Amino acid sequence: MKQKNELPRRRATEYRRGNIGIRRKQRGIKPGDEVLVNEKLPPSERLKITLRAYGTIRKYCPGLMQSILRQALLSALQPLAAIWFSAQVLNEIALGTDMRKALISAGLAVALNFGLSAAKGRADILHGEREAQMWSYFGKIFADKQLAMDFADIEDTAVQKRKMQEKENLFFFGNGLGQFVWTIKSTIEGAVSVALSLFLVISLFTAQSGSKLADSPWWIAAIAAVLLLGIAVNARAFRKNNGMFLAWSEKFTWFNRIFAFFGFSLCQENERAKDVRLYRQDIPADAQLQKHMARDKSDRLYYFKTAANEAAAALFAGLNRVACYLFVVLKVYYGAFGVGSIVQYVGALGRLANGLQQLVFGLTDNAVYTQHLKSLFEFLDFPNKKASGELPVALLDEKGPKIEFHNVSFRYPGTETYALRNLNLKLAVGKRLAVVGVNGSGKTTMIKLLCRLYDPDEGSITLNGVDIREYRYEEYLRVFSVVFQDFKLFSFPLGQNVAASVAVDEQQAREALHKSGFGERLAALPKGLTTPLYRDFEEDGVEISGGEAQKIAIARALYKDAPCLVLDEPTAALDPLAELAVYEKFNEISGGKTAIYISHRLASCRFCDDIAVFHNGTLIQRGNHDTLLAQNGGKYQELWNAQAQYYTENTKGE
Repeated sequence: MKQKNELPRRRATEYRRGNIGIRRKQRGIKPGDEVLVNEKLPPSERLKITLRAYGTIRKYCPGLMQSILRQALLSALQPLAAIWFSAQVLNEIALGTDMRKALISAGLAVALNFGLSAAKGRADILHGEREAQMWSYFGKIFADKQLAMDFADIEDTAVQKRKMQEKENLFFFGNGLGQFVWTIKSTIEGAVSVALSLFLVISLFTAQSGSKLADSPWWIAAIAAVLLLGIAVNARAFRKNNGMFLAWSEKFTWFNRIFAFFGFSLCQENERAKDVRLYRQDIPADAQLQKHMARDKSDRLYYFKTAANEAAAALFAGLNRVACYLFVVLKVYYGAFGVGSIVQYVGALGRLANGLQQLVFGLTDNAVYTQHLKSLFEFLDFPNKKASGELPVALLDEKGPKIEFHNVSFRYPGTETYALRNLNLKLAVGKRLAVVGVNGSGKTTMIKLLCRLYDPDEGSITLNGVDIREYRYEEYLRVFSVVFQDFKLFSFPLGQNVAASVAVDEQQAREALHKSGFGERLAALPKGLTTPLYRDFEEDGVEISGGEAQKIAIARALYKDAPCLVLDEPTAALDPLAELAVYEKFNEISGGKTAIYISHRLASCRFCDDIAVFHNGTLIQRGNHDTLLAQNGGKYQELWNAQAQYYTENTKGE
């Protein structure tokens, strides 16, 4: 993702447009609708959001706020200190005072400027490091939210679309938290510059020259008028540029998305490498990039209008400097103070104008980034609907948990079709249940409900006679060791992948890997359990095959040693011999636990005590292999014969 745009950090103040999934739900708007949000937040709400942003930065970006404050103070102090000392040295030289004294003052000025420059340089470096790191820390905000979400929301396309919108908004242009970081530094620097500049220029207006022209109060009024007018023009320019930026950034956000896919993911991700090369998908990808990179008239018009607004603001800043120069020169000419004071007063008035502009920009931008932050915080505050009970999980039977489905029905959010319908199923304690059926028959959905990734729409699931929703959620999850068909391993050492923890019981991890069939490969690894998987972080990392990864995933489930073992297509990536080895060791793998085994390969079902056949979301058959195979016209017999015929024909062909 593009992290920082080169354009000025200016944002739309009066409206935001986008697909806002969660807010649509709250307002009764469908997730696919376009919404034009035009709201001006009251100062109290803006303050509340700003304070929360400050707390968020403090929490997720350690040291960043301190570096902002340090850099802002030094940025404001250094030029004003140089202005004041330069004025003193020039006054002493002009008045013909002791040259030694003038040289000492000059030496002090140089030394102070050197010290402040060194301090500011170091502060800039430290702040640059902190600001570069903040993008990774911002990613942690979304990671924490993802981990805290109900699983149903993770698979909800409207919620995930909203999350992607918030991420793009933040990472492509820095809207919200990025703006806050950049603007708060400018605001602090502006406030300090205004305070110090006023201190340096107060004597300009109190010193009397004896001339009615130079001492006329109209000069003060004229300078103040030009200054305020310049600030007003700047504020208007900020607002207009923000509005234009919004319209432009909508298109540019889409381009970033296009570039991220066609310019990066398609050609650089290993998973797509074979298809890209075989079918030369890089050619149409390049055509798409060229199409979206072509600037049209609206782009040129945007840049022109932005420059025009900034030019108008610069014009009034120049008029303000002219007025200041005339006033200061008149004061000097009529003897109100020494010629060196020209440097002090002109410089201080210039810094005063710049400081006021920074404050105005900060207030103007605050109206913008608080709207972006409100949208982000709405997403982060989106509540979980899954209830967690208060009962501790107590496994009353030493053999394992007693689990039963009672007339369970379930539909995935946003669909009208039942994934499961009126399921009644009792799992025998300490027995192995195979669950079979064609794709979409409801097998994996049953496991998701069992693990409380979703809750049933109708009916209930009980553990030891108690509705699973009554148990403490984290405790309930400890009942299951699960290997899903789309499992993931991580670029950590092998032992940590098995233990799912930094701390690893090496003996237990080795036993689990041997049971899963990874023992020989483990013995061949020079670093054993400390061998890094993959090469994302370690040069000596080991690339493993899909079958080896599946064995490690099974070992991870065995290491957990939960009373209920769930294997969803555990041998899909294994070769026939490795698959047979898993079947033959299934008694050892399950270890007398209650086991649920989901598979498309019916040959594996012979190793289980019981078989449940699903079709179109319903349980249509149940029994052992021989019983089900003997039921003429039954679904199990149909599936078995189809697979047996395939294997027979394949064998004949060989």
